[in-house]
Amino acid sequence: MNNRSDVTRIRLFRNDFLERFTLISPAAFAVTWTIFLGFAIYASWGVTSFGMSIALVALGVLIWTLFEYIMHRFVFHLKFTSEWGRGLIFIAHGNHHSMPGDPYRNIMPPVVSVLISCGVWFLFVQMIGDAGSVLFVGFGIGYVVYDVTHYACHQFPMRGRILGALRQHHIRHHYAKQEGNFAITAILWDRVFGTYIPKKKKRA
Repeated sequence: MNNRSDVTRIRLFRNDFLERFTLISPAAFAVTWTIFLGFAIYASWGVTSFGMSIALVALGVLIWTLFEYIMHRFVFHLKFTSEWGRGLIFIAHGNHHSMPGDPYRNIMPPVVSVLISCGVWFLFVQMIGDAGSVLFVGFGIGYVVYDVTHYACHQFPMRGRILGALRQHHIRHHYAKQEGNFAITAILWDRVFGTYIPKKKKRA
């Protein structure tokens, strides 16, 4: 399952410049999000009390987990009837299902993740003022945990009770039923919304 980077990669754009924006290495991801989250932490520093900051960060992480589920279920798996629409979904997510082991497409490229995150950050600030930056720090942390987890699900064994459960949950989404197990990090949401794919029972 773990296809390495030397296999033939699905090409999304004929233009080499555009194609480069669809790929990201773990190192580039780490640098991008260390800088971006560092800036968010700096912007939110001292805005609220320590206790309130902890609460807002925790709420931001929770919001992320629900956002993750909704995006994956209702956007990435949206069913278009037009050829243009199907092509758009393939570029956004369908290519990952066609080649799930490509390590340079197991992480959302910054041109998408940072742009969406900036929009969410702006929305939070508009809603609750400067404290929105603190809320966004939690949202951003949730996103980073999500993408690291998603990458690991496809590239590492992930042994152990918790990590193994996360990996198996996501792998069933790929190989058992794509219309289920949409959560990556907070798999409880699949049970809440009735999209959980149960394990196959072993035959006696």
